Amino acid sequence: MSVLSGLAAALSDGSIEVIDLTTPLSGDTPVLSLPQPLANTVGLTLSPVSNFNDAGPAWAWNDVTVGEHAGTHLDAPVHWITGREGKSVDRIEPRRLVGPAVVIDKSAEAAQDPDFLLEPEHLEQWQQEHGQLPENCWVIFRTGWSARGGNAAEFVNADENGPHTPGVSVAAAKWIAGNDRISGFGVETVGIDAGQAANMDPMFPVHSFLLGADKYGVTSLRQLDRLPAVGATLVVAPLPIVGGTGSPSRVYALVEAV
Repeated sequence: MSVLSGLAAALSDGSIEVIDLTTPLSGDTPVLSLPQPLANTVGLTLSPVSNFNDAGPAWAWNDVTVGEHAGTHLDAPVHWITGREGKSVDRIEPRRLVGPAVVIDKSAEAAQDPDFLLEPEHLEQWQQEHGQLPENCWVIFRTGWSARGGNAAEFVNADENGPHTPGVSVAAAKWIAGNDRISGFGVETVGIDAGQAANMDPMFPVHSFLLGADKYGVTSLRQLDRLPAVGATLVVAPLPIVGGTGSPSRVYALVEAV
């Protein structure tokens, strides 16, 4: 049996499960909101073209208006000034979008402190417990934040000082960007940086360091509690928008059934 035949058989008999990590995209899906005078992206709007009526008696279809960075979405290097000469979404090699998932679980810490930051020692500790990071992997930061996804206010968790959501320290952002085994970084929150990242130096260090190092981000993931620390395979499927700085994406994990 070939490798691909074996995969198809495992998917068919359920020994490999496909877990959807994507947040459903609707007009109510929370999107990033920047303070004035900065401009903001839009969420999703569906405009009917026809719906089994005179405009199309046997078919229904819609026009879609959506921001590149709405819902579960991929950040491409050209999204950030440090990667402006890098790849747009359509130029990312597909092999970089499929790879081993490395799950760093800090949900207990984030439950105690919404401003919790991932540090290099947490990444080093993971390697001590599970071994060296695999090639072409995606580091997935599990915080439990997706449990708030049904309520936009709780998901953004903002006060007069801005949003308070878990994220990554400047040092850890440098660590991830400098590791050549890592292709991307995924989070449950609305963006790949911490809620208070505007107050860091540099601002938004995950965007700054990762996208400048030809690595990619994916946001608003769900069901990370169903993934093992190591052993799953991540599949990130953005639209190949020509020149796009990002794209709403369907994200799956392939997991061996226990």
